[in-house]
Amino acid sequence: MSIEQNVIAVTGGSRGIGAAIVLELLTQGWKVINLSRKGQGIEEFELDTKFQQQTINLSCDMTQTDSVKNAFAQIFELTGRLDGLVNNAGIHREVKSHLMEEQLWDEVMDTNAKAIFVSCKEAYPYLIQQPKSVIINIGSFFDKMGVKSNLAYCASKAAVGAITRCLAVEWATKGIRVLDVAPGYIQTELNQGAMQGPLGEFLAKRIPRKKPGLPQEVAALVAQLANPQISFLTGETIYIDGAHSIAH
Repeated sequence: MSIEQNVIAVTGGSRGIGAAIVLELLTQGWKVINLSRKGQGIEEFELDTKFQQQTINLSCDMTQTDSVKNAFAQIFELTGRLDGLVNNAGIHREVKSHLMEEQLWDEVMDTNAKAIFVSCKEAYPYLIQQPKSVIINIGSFFDKMGVKSNLAYCASKAAVGAITRCLAVEWATKGIRVLDVAPGYIQTELNQGAMQGPLGEFLAKRIPRKKPGLPQEVAALVAQLANPQISFLTGETIYIDGAHSIAH
């Protein structure tokens, strides 16, 4: 089954892991809808002419249901189909739990968990029109760890795994696969400075291969999982953390 010109939407595709996912999917032949708040496409680098023609950049606030609903309606109006969805948009907030304001808790849960539910729900009417479609949610290996000052983030990413499992079971007969890709520490332009300080020294000791992952490595996994030929794989959380979380 060829994926040439199959349409896949990527949320938060303007930078970091999201931008790498967009580029890898384009390389694999997908037509990619890049959803971001600014709607201006990838900020970190410029796509070549061929990939620009394969990409549609749309503005969408994933925390606003009407914005999400309108974005998917616009995708279908422009392309006539939707074969896949990558829910990558998310935020990270670090604060001691006893000092956390409810507003911060709500912000993290709304962006990292509720927005994924809304995105999946609004994409559903379009995804079921294709015989083999896929949703890939980007979680985190923090979903199974106890991390100081990361209560809201860990809880939100655990919710991503639960959402993935429930939708995979419920939508299997509709031809929709749902997967959760859970990265460990990934070095991006946004956190490069922190990775070179004490955190980098810590990770060199904790990660078996002695260094964090790269956005391109996550993107390569996402692109492989999106292939419609892997139709029996669904409902799983797949960790890509360099064995960090299981290393003694």
